[in-house]
Amino acid sequence: MSKPSPTVVITGASTGIGHACATYLARMGWHVFAGIRKQADADRLTEELGAAVTPLVMDVTDAAGMTAAAEQVGKALGENTLGGLVNNAGIAVSGPMTDIPIDEFEWQMAVNVTGVVRTTQLFAPFLGRDSNRIGKPGRIVMMSSMAGEMGAPFLGPYSASKHAVEGLTKSLRRELMLFGIQVVVLGPGAVATPIWAKAEEVDPSAYEHTPYYKPLMAIRDYMTRNGPAGLAPDVIAKRVHKSLTQSRPRFRYALVPQRFSNWTLPKLLPARMVDNIVARRIGLRPEDLDTPE
Repeated sequence: MSKPSPTVVITGASTGIGHACATYLARMGWHVFAGIRKQADADRLTEELGAAVTPLVMDVTDAAGMTAAAEQVGKALGENTLGGLVNNAGIAVSGPMTDIPIDEFEWQMAVNVTGVVRTTQLFAPFLGRDSNRIGKPGRIVMMSSMAGEMGAPFLGPYSASKHAVEGLTKSLRRELMLFGIQVVVLGPGAVATPIWAKAEEVDPSAYEHTPYYKPLMAIRDYMTRNGPAGLAPDVIAKRVHKSLTQSRPRFRYALVPQRFSNWTLPKLLPARMVDNIVARRIGLRPEDLDTPE
C-alpha cells in the first residue's frame, strides 16, 4: 500500500508567497489545502495543481467561515494528523502612526495577528494537539517579515503586526513542545510579489496637509522602485518546505536580499545612526519640516 501524501494548510494562497508555497509543496508530493477568499482563485488553483490541491474558500477574519474550513480539513484527514500549517495570509497597512485612522490600524491587527491566532487555534488539534489523532505531529510555519524586527517609517501598523507574530511565535513554540509540534518563523525582506504593484495604488492624499506628505511620497517611490527586485517567491517556498521537513529546523530564518546592507549592517550599527540615515534619505529631519514663511 502506497504511503499517503503529507498534508498542509496554507493561508493566503491565491498569489505571491502563498501561491508559490502551494505550487512548490504540491510539486514535492504534498496535498495542499489552499486558503483563498474568492471562488475564481479556487478554480484557478484547481486548474493549475489538479488533484494535489483542495481549495478552502475562507477569510482569516471570518470566524464562521474559518470554522467551516477547519471542519472540511478535518473530514478529509479522517483520524490522521495534518503535516503542516503555513500562516501566510496578511495585509500591509501604511501611514504615519500619529495620524492613521484607528480603524485602519485595527484592521491590520485583525488580519495579521488575530487571524493568525484564530487559524492556529482551529488547526492545532489536527497537528497533534489532539493526541487521539494518528501520525507524527505536524509543524507550523509563521510568515513574519524583516519589518517585524527592523521597523520602518510609515509601516508602523504592519511592523507592529509582524512584531506581534514574532512574540506570539516564541510563546506558542514553547507551549506546543508538550505535543511535539515544532514552530518556525520566517522573516523575509522584500519579495517580488504583486504587493509592490499595490504600493503605487496607495493614495497618500489623506496626509497631504500633514508634515509627512513628502516623506510618504519618498518612501512610496522607494518601495515601488526596489520591491520588484526582491527575492523570488520560490526562495521562500523552498525554505517553507525545509522548515516542514528538516529534522531540526532553526527557530527563525531571515530571508533578506542584499543581506549585509539590509540586515546585518543595520543590526551592527548604533540605532541612532541607523535612524539618522533613514531620516536623511526620506526627509524626516527637523530641517526638512516645511514651515510657513
